[in-house]
Amino acid sequence: MRIQMQTGIPGLDPILCGGLPVGTSVILEGEPGTGKTTFGMQFLVEGIRKYDEPGVYVTFEELPEQIYSDMSGFGWNLKKMEQEGKLRVLCMDPEIFLEEMQRTGGIFEQIVAQIECRRLVVDSISLFRLLGHNGNVRSQIYQIRNIVRKMSLTALLIREYGEREKDGISFENYLCDGIIRLSLKPLMDRYRKRTVEVLKMRGTPIREGEHIYKFLDSGIHIVPALSMAEDVMIVNEQNNDLTTGIPQLDELLQGGLPKGSVFMLDTNSKANYKYLIAAMLSECIKREDGLLIMMSGLSTIESLSQTLSIYNVSLKESLHKKEAYFLEHFDRFLDSEHKAAVVALSDLNNQDFREGLHDRIRSVIGEDKLQNKRWLVYCDLNTMISQRGIDFVKANFAQEMSYCRSVGITVVAHCNFTEIGSESASYLERSCNGVIRTWVDGSYQFLQVTKSPSGRMTAPHIIENTREKPFIRLI
Repeated sequence: MRIQMQTGIPGLDPILCGGLPVGTSVILEGEPGTGKTTFGMQFLVEGIRKYDEPGVYVTFEELPEQIYSDMSGFGWNLKKMEQEGKLRVLCMDPEIFLEEMQRTGGIFEQIVAQIECRRLVVDSISLFRLLGHNGNVRSQIYQIRNIVRKMSLTALLIREYGEREKDGISFENYLCDGIIRLSLKPLMDRYRKRTVEVLKMRGTPIREGEHIYKFLDSGIHIVPALSMAEDVMIVNEQNNDLTTGIPQLDELLQGGLPKGSVFMLDTNSKANYKYLIAAMLSECIKREDGLLIMMSGLSTIESLSQTLSIYNVSLKESLHKKEAYFLEHFDRFLDSEHKAAVVALSDLNNQDFREGLHDRIRSVIGEDKLQNKRWLVYCDLNTMISQRGIDFVKANFAQEMSYCRSVGITVVAHCNFTEIGSESASYLERSCNGVIRTWVDGSYQFLQVTKSPSGRMTAPHIIENTREKPFIRLI
């Protein structure tokens, strides 16, 4: 990855995963009124104020005095920056500008050297199209890009987006290193929203999608998509995170599953969630944490043991050490070696279940062990719903999860939201700190964190099968 230059524009650098690669020429395009000039000037101003990186603003249409006046509304004193030798605002003919860029010892080269320029904004390259045929324009943009690279400048080249739409030519997209598009779009019928989207950026990963920006008193402020208010109390406890065993998922969760949090795994009927759960359970066994598993009708202790064995962990050894236990809703045969680790629930009606669940868990596991270990509970809510009904689950889930949080137990519950309906799904989601959704669409399975303790949502990721542990990777 190339060395990156932080733009300093609030919200933009996280979208660029750090900033603009140094020495690149990036097109900044948009319709009239989207704020291209402000965006470009803020790139220079923040570079000067935050990083001591001088810049040059080249305009082909506006006079410097007009720019000084317009930008003063954001509290930017451009004249003072020029007096301090940190900024130059140049107004010249496009052809003269290109000639001076190419001329050794020319005005442009002298200014760059004089202020030790690091950043460049050209407003706007659309005017080059008025100077000749398309072949000339391609050559001119190509020359600007090469000179920017040679001088190790980082440049924003402003362009009117509508102009490209009219003639269908987009050769600049191939010549330049990146494209940032500013747009105005309808919002709630009566309003309009401004969005920024990074369509291309060589040398750095990007956060895809459209991100809303606003004009504040201090300039443009971008709010990256899938970002919400943070739950500070949960975030501050991340030193006690339980890893999921899947590095990319831990990264999306900003560390893992916080101790005492409740996560819901929402799957559709086609999704294979076995390896997601197995990775979490195997990590718990490796740490020798306490593990309490609610079995489904399709799984057994033997089948789960076989699945976990491919992660090089022994469920049976964990059972022998009294670190793993099971909640069993079904009256089925159990090996004698497993009976001591099973909390039987099949004989309890709903009222007895509500009143006696904790007593049965304590009688099997023991109060001391419950208090002196870190515990992960995996709960198959689909089984609970099928055995006891959705109304019973809704009436008790929030209370049980509140208890788990109060004693520091981390819970992963699995449910198919589509099958239980939107109202029930919304209730369960409100009772959780986080929701991890996985689904199959066509030939691909996807995963998305739609709710998290940090307040962040993520973009959908493709689940790819691998031959190495944990046997899945998020792309």
